[in-house]
Amino acid sequence: MPKFIPGLKLCRLFYENEVRQILSKEFPTLRYSAAVIGWGSEVLGFDTPISRDHHWGPRVLLFLNNQDYSRLKDKISEALSDNLPHEFLGYSTHYSEPEPNGVRHAIKIKRGPVNHMVQIFTLKSFFEARLGFDPSKKIKATDWLTFPQQRLLELVTGEVYHDGLGQLREIRQTLKFYPNDVWLYLLAAQWTRISQEEAFVGRTGDAGDELGSRVVAARIVHEIMKLAFLMEKQYAPYSKWLGTAFSRLKIATKLTPVLHGVLLAKTWKPRARKLGQAYSIVATQHNALKITEPLPTKASKYYDRPYLVIHGDTFASSIREAIKDPNVRRIPPNVGSIDQVIDSHTVLNQLSLVRRLG
Repeated sequence: MPKFIPGLKLCRLFYENEVRQILSKEFPTLRYSAAVIGWGSEVLGFDTPISRDHHWGPRVLLFLNNQDYSRLKDKISEALSDNLPHEFLGYSTHYSEPEPNGVRHAIKIKRGPVNHMVQIFTLKSFFEARLGFDPSKKIKATDWLTFPQQRLLELVTGEVYHDGLGQLREIRQTLKFYPNDVWLYLLAAQWTRISQEEAFVGRTGDAGDELGSRVVAARIVHEIMKLAFLMEKQYAPYSKWLGTAFSRLKIATKLTPVLHGVLLAKTWKPRARKLGQAYSIVATQHNALKITEPLPTKASKYYDRPYLVIHGDTFASSIREAIKDPNVRRIPPNVGSIDQVIDSHTVLNQLSLVRRLG
């Protein structure tokens, strides 16, 4: 294998040195946008040498207006097949046909047309496929709740190499993060998720169920991590990249060693004490956001029971009071977005189903 090059850099060089040159020569008046967004570890900047085993290599997404898409899509694809080199910086530009899940593998060839991975879309067809939504229409509050965060993250990261249509960067800016009141609604729902189980770490341990206590603690660690993304106004990726992306948050410096302590604790009492430290960190961060009046940052007993909790429901109710948009206030409280309700990758990847659930 050639020396590893981060995928986004490889694709940018591929576009600038090969794809753009062919388009300029064969279609000199063509208006288009070019990017690598939408899927792949390289889009998130998380690719490593092992990523090269499938659906990785020199590739670009091209976006055309509706008229040019209907008239020129096949001609552009054919021109690229005939003119692209068989390799670029040591990596094959020729790929297998898509498998049922869409995955393709690089195949080295020395002659003949290239079965390239320069994929061509209209903006509408692409964003409908990735979000189940027409980007030319106004996004309602309830729409935001049906967009999986992984999909949103994939659309606002990656790189736009050229925006001749003048729309792609604007759409990405619109999707950059949730509107303020939707954000508040999701924060409240996330604190609610913590509140629903925070007493169970102690209760299960007190009942002699250390395995159950560990499981609940791990679930709460996951919810705290997701809360941290929301507080820093960052989309959270799905489980494969959650820890990697979390490590890049500002709060991770303080929170990571404490969360490790929660997961490594052998019995429920030190586990609960570590969770209390984690609660204090995120509660302090909540107060720094200044979206509510300052709330207690120290864990305390769960009513009359000796289990340390942060009383996440108090945070949730205070945040809900800060929501001003009547459309958001009408949404049932404490439910949250599709990611906060469902964690099945199978379901989250079925956009038509997700939109109906929303």
